[in-house]
Amino acid sequence: MKHLNRLLVAAILILGTGVANAQDENNPWAVEVGVNAVDVFSAGLNEDQVLYQDHGMRGEIFDEYFNADNHWNILPSVSKIAISRYVGSGFVFTAGGSINRLDRMGDVEVNDLSYYGADGEIKYSFKNALGSSWFDPSIGVGGGYTWIDDIGFGTANGIVGVKFWFNEYIGLNFQSTYKHAFEEEYGVTHFQHSAGVIFQFGGKDTDGDGIYDKDDECPETPGLAEFNGCPDTDGDGIEDRNDACPNTAGLAEFNGCPDTDGDGIADPQDECPTVAGVAALNGCPDADGDGIADKDDACPNEAGPKANNGCPYKDRDGDGVLDKDDQCPDVAGTVANKGCPEVSIEIVKQLNDYSKTILFDLGKSSIRKESYAVLQNIADIMKEYPNDNFEIEGHTDSQGSEANNLKLSNSRAASVKDYLTTIGMDGNRLTSVGYGEAKPIATNATKAGRQQNRRVEISLKK
Repeated sequence: MKHLNRLLVAAILILGTGVANAQDENNPWAVEVGVNAVDVFSAGLNEDQVLYQDHGMRGEIFDEYFNADNHWNILPSVSKIAISRYVGSGFVFTAGGSINRLDRMGDVEVNDLSYYGADGEIKYSFKNALGSSWFDPSIGVGGGYTWIDDIGFGTANGIVGVKFWFNEYIGLNFQSTYKHAFEEEYGVTHFQHSAGVIFQFGGKDTDGDGIYDKDDECPETPGLAEFNGCPDTDGDGIEDRNDACPNTAGLAEFNGCPDTDGDGIADPQDECPTVAGVAALNGCPDADGDGIADKDDACPNEAGPKANNGCPYKDRDGDGVLDKDDQCPDVAGTVANKGCPEVSIEIVKQLNDYSKTILFDLGKSSIRKESYAVLQNIADIMKEYPNDNFEIEGHTDSQGSEANNLKLSNSRAASVKDYLTTIGMDGNRLTSVGYGEAKPIATNATKAGRQQNRRVEISLKK
């Protein structure tokens, strides 16, 4: 049973710590100072507790419940202090302590036994349910620990009480608590009655406008009493909740909004609030009359189609392809090539004049650094023809095996393609292929001929 007592005390402390932080409302805290009376007789005889069983000291439960003269132990001074916290939905948690001196245990006189009690309670208030502002009955349960002289024992408590509020801050609290002792041999089941003055506090005015949150219709924003605590920020006589433009003074006909440009369209609905316009364009002007509001018209003084942002179509490069359809609007091209220039035989020859000078490491596909400038020239030319694709061909002489030559030519062509991609060419416009020794352009019988056959060529891919 001693372990049970310790668990009960720990549970009370945990309950007090957790619940007390659960809610924050107007005047959530209360402190009570009062007196208490201990009555053993009316609590009835607990058959499991044998300490007083043979003394005939108790009656039945509630027997002579109001017989204060014969059964109540009262210390004539402040003997109870409690603090309470409202935790929401009508529930209040209370932690309290009390002291007393016992000179009677039921009908048995005793020799001034000291009494100390520490209790935690959770009570439900019927005040709001009854719709009352001053009558506040409640019921509850709790637990605690009681010491009578040097004997301590845990109790389970049942509580009824009633408060009478003089105003929202001060009231009287009357309470009766039945404390059932857990200890079988030396615990004392008893009633503890109390009366005290209770002080309620913690009323909150979040926005500091002098109106408590419970009466403030806008508790987080400073406001005016005439608007039940709500503001009229722009001072136009229309409170912010009903003002469509709470930060700008306006007119009642526009729900508190202004019409800055005087075009008969309130600023919130006017897409051009500082320039008079027409209703068809949500208050915006259309200087060129093309049906596109000036704010959306790239050429507000020159009529043009909406598809071209209000501007007339142009042909900047004069190649007969309008800029909207011209994939190369700044370079003259052909209609067949969507306004871009077409690759000529001369351009292909120029590409190949460059490509034939590309040098590789001996027997490898790695490009030598002195060829990087040539490859940059090739990439620059290709970028001038964005609609054309190119194929990079690798060729070798006939020295070595045919299989190795084919592999090397493929690798070198791919190496050129990859390098061009790294310097900005779109890889989707390039392909590579190796022909090995299959397409010589000179005899392989001489050194000069073999050197010509070891080459990279570029062709236009249709």
